[in-house]
Amino acid sequence: MSTGKAAPSPDIRGAHLVGSVNLPDAESVFRTVSAHLGDRMHRIPDGEVGERFYWVQFQTNRLDRMAGISRIPVEPFFLREVFDGRPFRLDDGVSADDLVFPDLGYAESALDSYAVFRELREEGVIAPGTRFQVSLPTPAGVVGPFIVAEDRAAFEPAYERALFGELQRILDGIPHEDLAIQWDTAVEFALLEGRMPSWFGDDVLAGVVERATRQAAAVPADVQVGYHLCYGDVEEQHFVQPADAGHLADVLQGILTSAPRPVTWVHLPVPIERDDAEYFAPLAAVDVPEETELFLGLIHHEDGVEGARRRAEAAATALQRFGVGTECGFGRGPSERTPGLLDLHAAVAEAW
Repeated sequence: MSTGKAAPSPDIRGAHLVGSVNLPDAESVFRTVSAHLGDRMHRIPDGEVGERFYWVQFQTNRLDRMAGISRIPVEPFFLREVFDGRPFRLDDGVSADDLVFPDLGYAESALDSYAVFRELREEGVIAPGTRFQVSLPTPAGVVGPFIVAEDRAAFEPAYERALFGELQRILDGIPHEDLAIQWDTAVEFALLEGRMPSWFGDDVLAGVVERATRQAAAVPADVQVGYHLCYGDVEEQHFVQPADAGHLADVLQGILTSAPRPVTWVHLPVPIERDDAEYFAPLAAVDVPEETELFLGLIHHEDGVEGARRRAEAAATALQRFGVGTECGFGRGPSERTPGLLDLHAAVAEAW
């Protein structure tokens, strides 16, 4: 898809891992990432290991413990032979404001993984100055797929309060100078693309930015905050291939303009076939402050350094500087692919 035109040399700055990494436990993730990428990483996630391996699906097991909501009465169907795929609805006569949520699991996992992170950093395995990254879904990421359409608007504020409670436990338990919070923003793009009915009001973009602003405000200024803007990754496929980066640019500009605090980084996906300047053109109009790191998911295992080079050169027609990553997390890909993907991050960053 390349135009063949000469492109500016991209200014590649560092690498970013979205969150999920297919390794057995947090210690394996920290050790392997550090060995392959070293001080190229400003922050390292724990790989979303254990029950979090399939992103937010494990939240259905938590919702099953609650009073006041029930699975819709149809024949159960299972995802990956583990997760019951039936959505939930509010029980008759129940107000979402009265729901009592169980432990959602995010704080417990973060605190456990941070203890391992701190120990390995003290041993010198993790480079000094590296932060521990906690990737959290936006509330819409759970409400959209798991709550019936007619109850989403009522349920979302209640779930947001519960998730922000998990965030507060993380903030209370991890030194702020060691911590980075990433908001995984995916279902919002299904709404913007018209692939899911919106409960955000008539102006979907305004609803996305309003929620992102609350998410930024929930993270203190001495904790780094970032966003992973995502078009989905079910079985390594987007729910729709974006025509260009237009919606990504709109959300990016909205976040950067409206956030009440500095945004440390934003990660955006790049489809494997998009090595054309037209895909990236909408990003040229976004005013990205010097303090915000931009990472592009232009690394794909299928075509390695050469494919990343083509996409990076196309991106450089619209953006002055960016770091690199994969399009999404790679925790659901084959585990034997993981070391090579980490090496590919380093090779791409070194290619310019």
